Amino acid sequence: MNELELLGPCAYGPPLGRAVLKAIAEDFQVDEVLDIPLEGAGEHLWLWVEKRELNTEEAAKRLARAAGVPVRTVSYAGLKDRQALTRQWFSIQLPGKADPDLSAAEGPTLSILKSVRHKRKLQRGAHAANGFTLRLTQLDADHAALDARLQQIAAQGVPNYFGTQRFGHEGGNVGQARNFAIAKVLPEQRNIRSRVLSAARSYVFNRVLAARVADGSWQRAQIGDLLAFTDSRSFFPAGEAECSDPRLAILDLHPTGPLWGAGPSPASGAAQLLEQSVGSEEAVLCDWLVDAGMTHERRILRLPIGGLTWHYPEPDILQLEFVLPAGCFATVVVRELVDLLPAGQTDTSCVF
Repeated sequence: MNELELLGPCAYGPPLGRAVLKAIAEDFQVDEVLDIPLEGAGEHLWLWVEKRELNTEEAAKRLARAAGVPVRTVSYAGLKDRQALTRQWFSIQLPGKADPDLSAAEGPTLSILKSVRHKRKLQRGAHAANGFTLRLTQLDADHAALDARLQQIAAQGVPNYFGTQRFGHEGGNVGQARNFAIAKVLPEQRNIRSRVLSAARSYVFNRVLAARVADGSWQRAQIGDLLAFTDSRSFFPAGEAECSDPRLAILDLHPTGPLWGAGPSPASGAAQLLEQSVGSEEAVLCDWLVDAGMTHERRILRLPIGGLTWHYPEPDILQLEFVLPAGCFATVVVRELVDLLPAGQTDTSCVF
């Protein structure tokens, strides 16, 4: 499956050129934003860790080995890219134990920048946001056109697609999910089960969002929509008054799409009809998600880009800085600007 099949159409027209992202790890930097005051005492040791070309699960295993504890006692808020320079929090449960020597975990790909005690463990999804610094190199695009589109993105946001990372190489996770769904079984291994269920759910959401990008309704509320604030998991129905709420215009309030699970969609009107249509087209996946015990949740269709700034350190380099809510993908911002080439690739026939 290609990117268009996995995600959907871009919102602002075709890419304005091409560039390379992640030629080196420093070209894709992520800083976790965690709004939790740490108390300085407790049975959990919290660690602010910098990783280079190392994924989150591998880092957790390394910390567990160095601390001499089971990996299940190491917690983190979210998964971060391997091919990147990332800074994120981990916690290790150490009841009645002194701080361990974690130097064995450190090396060229992992550094512990700070440690502090806290009474609670770090929960999944506890981070408020992620800050990104991206460098697009080998840039071949008109700066004025890029500036205009970036201003548009800053003002209007981008479609909140799940990025291709969620779906594996060439969408392999979706293919796996479909095979399990057809067989009406779940993988026995917990990590595989989590991965394929997440891929299936994300793919169905992207199908709904793609349809709303295509008809232009992803940015505006319709009667019957379910609306949510940027940083909230709760939602409420849109009537006539809600459709003209001024918080929609300032990108604080958004229409939502389904994260498929048990029960009918709480949406009504055109939104419900669209979601039912996609659910019928993907009935095998949707029924499998329900049978797996997933519950119906919502995700905002529009992704606001916090604090977006940009400049050109060199004529062929575009540097972007912005903040996204947790669970959102920086690559869906980039795809509204340029096609990405593999590092070292200049042949446009190989654009993906």
